[in-house]
Amino acid sequence: MALENKLGLTSSADLAREEERISKKKAAELFENGVLDTLKPGTLSALQAIHQYLFGEIYDFAGQIRTVNMAKGNFRFAPVMYLEAALKNIEKMPQSTFDEIVEKYVEMNIAHPFREGNGRSTRIWLDLMLKAALQKVVDWSRIDKEDYLLAMERSPIKDIEIKHLLRAALTDDVDSRDLYMKGIDHSYYYEGYEAFKTEELLGE
Repeated sequence: MALENKLGLTSSADLAREEERISKKKAAELFENGVLDTLKPGTLSALQAIHQYLFGEIYDFAGQIRTVNMAKGNFRFAPVMYLEAALKNIEKMPQSTFDEIVEKYVEMNIAHPFREGNGRSTRIWLDLMLKAALQKVVDWSRIDKEDYLLAMERSPIKDIEIKHLLRAALTDDVDSRDLYMKGIDHSYYYEGYEAFKTEELLGE
């Protein structure tokens, strides 16, 4: 059964395809239109703005903090009753060193503020912090899908693996359009979306 959506789609396969097509194009526009440069790195409002921009044409809940409890496998994300407090605490976390930024990113993943699209939004948010503090971004195409997913799964207990993977993939090519577009493709591939290439959607 498909999540309730503005497109009126009831098949989850159809929804997945349209979600990928529309939100990947929007992700490209975030870069092209300079929207990312207007956001304050590391803030909840920046993450909400990214999520709203990506998914606003698809879901009513785009940019809204979720009101349902969520789990993935055996892992439960922050319960709704504690979510607001958790998000306030995460926003206050420091973000001046690589370790601090990744720790903040891991905590935001545990909070999982949105009903859908957390990973894709939060990876863009992570790069914003890295760019602002260190003049670096992640070259996502250098991080293997299985390695990344396993490291993220373990990160609530031990963040050494995700730090190692991300550190090894850092680049100072922070304004590269090509790197950003390939990064979006890879970010979506982690979540099983690979029907469209970001670059090609821009010409639509």
